[in-house]
Amino acid sequence: MERFEGKVAVVTGAGAGIGKACALAIAREGGRVVAADIDGPAAIACIEQIAAEAGNALALAMDIADAHAVAALFETAERHFGGVDLLVNNASAMHLTPLDGAILELDLAVWDQTMATNLRGTLLCCRQAIPRMISRGGGAIVNMSSCQGLSGDTALTSYAASKAAMNMLSASLATQYGHAQIRCNAVAPGLIMTERLLAKLDECMHRHLHRHQLLPRVGRPEDVAALVAFLLSDEAAFITGQVVCIDGGMLAHVPTYADGGNSRAARTAGETAEFAAAPRN
Repeated sequence: MERFEGKVAVVTGAGAGIGKACALAIAREGGRVVAADIDGPAAIACIEQIAAEAGNALALAMDIADAHAVAALFETAERHFGGVDLLVNNASAMHLTPLDGAILELDLAVWDQTMATNLRGTLLCCRQAIPRMISRGGGAIVNMSSCQGLSGDTALTSYAASKAAMNMLSASLATQYGHAQIRCNAVAPGLIMTERLLAKLDECMHRHLHRHQLLPRVGRPEDVAALVAFLLSDEAAFITGQVVCIDGGMLAHVPTYADGGNSRAARTAGETAEFAAAPRN
């Protein structure tokens, strides 16, 4: 399947994890990819993998919080590949999340830096992409949100607020530019086991989160990339302005699910799966 033959995609945060998986998925289906990341060597490693699979890609080291760098990114994409048809806004200030606490303890510098990257950076990329997409007859944008932007938590205040705002930015963009054949959707991942998450997630928290999965495994970057590729493709031509969760059912259940739900008997994730599969009279 070559769903992106003749298309040019910009993917930010493409050096690792979900962003890299998205860049690879687009390239594997014929798209030409500009892989942008604040980590230049990681972006280069991404396009080297694309090249090894006979794909066509360009790496660029840049910070999406910098308006001049964002403009240069899209100018480079246009100069090398002729334009921009697809955009995946995946870059995020994940390095700040360990400092992103509850409201009263939150350092405002963390808030400002998180918003500058996650929200303002996404806006900057969209502003550069939209005119180029219009000139090519339309395009598709996917903004990488999070389940954190759909539910409250005891920490990650800045991150959650930025992702919630990104959902509305996506709806606004879809509303304002749908007439120009530009679609925009947000994707909200749950527990996706990226390299970065593996490095910082302790076993206790892993077990805690896993208990709330309705499916018997955690997510993989490739799961999210498959959804993103679908939303960018013509198969999703009538889908716009949506926030699509990909969370293994983490936000779909009652709060007491992991403690046994209405059975009032706590169960492990494995026991929950067995209980669900058991025959009913």
